[in-house]
Amino acid sequence: MRTSGSTRVFAILGDPVAHSLSPAMQNAAFRLLGLNAVYVPLRCSADDLPGLMASLAKAGGGGNVTIPHKAVAARTVSRPSAWVRAIDACNTFWSEGTDGPLVGDNTDIEGITAALDRLEAPAGAWLLAGTGGSARAVAAAAKERGVALAVTSRETARGLEFSRWAGQALGVRTAEPSECRVLINATPLGLAPGDRDPVSTDSAPDAEVALDLVYAKGETAWVRRCRTRGLRASDGREVLVRQGAAAFSRWFPTKHAPVDAMRAAVHAALG
Repeated sequence: MRTSGSTRVFAILGDPVAHSLSPAMQNAAFRLLGLNAVYVPLRCSADDLPGLMASLAKAGGGGNVTIPHKAVAARTVSRPSAWVRAIDACNTFWSEGTDGPLVGDNTDIEGITAALDRLEAPAGAWLLAGTGGSARAVAAAAKERGVALAVTSRETARGLEFSRWAGQALGVRTAEPSECRVLINATPLGLAPGDRDPVSTDSAPDAEVALDLVYAKGETAWVRRCRTRGLRASDGREVLVRQGAAAFSRWFPTKHAPVDAMRAAVHAALG
């Protein structure tokens, strides 16, 4: 891809970012549509994040924010979306014009709901593992779908605190794990070989669907185990594709995101 002084630069900001497939996915979209743009991974600290976001946006670009900086990003943008304000987590940013405000949104919510639709998730409560920025997006998705949420965490106090927050801030009802029909992993478990399962299927005997927000070559071990137990299961690649397509539409509002090409790039990288 040739670049010039007018090339729009987009980036994935976080730590770590080396594993991210957002560059492969977004660059495939840019190439297909002939856009003068490039997408790169930039590992950064929380202190460096605000300056990088502002510089990229002011130059006509933008990008995404991943763990562990989504809360910092939410407080950095000057025009957060309603969902960013509600869940204090921003994963997509851009500027409307070189002198416009730094805008932030959370497209993870759209990615999660689209991935669950693809799995034909049943009506019923969700069992969520995790309490970070991605988990907050899951809680927002639960609010949109009108389902109750049970939360599990390695630290019991954090899980209880998250449940209280979801109820008070979003109005999400609390469920018992045993009544849940959908399992969702919003922790980093699964990125490293030998990681334990984030959620035990024994906790929710009536579960039909499992969604892992982590993605890995050949799928995560948890997804494979869930499938052997009869659940419809998927790792985070579809979440990645759909949140990425939603982000693309924010950066290029007059273009239609080439979802099939973006999905193909992700599948080619993961196998």
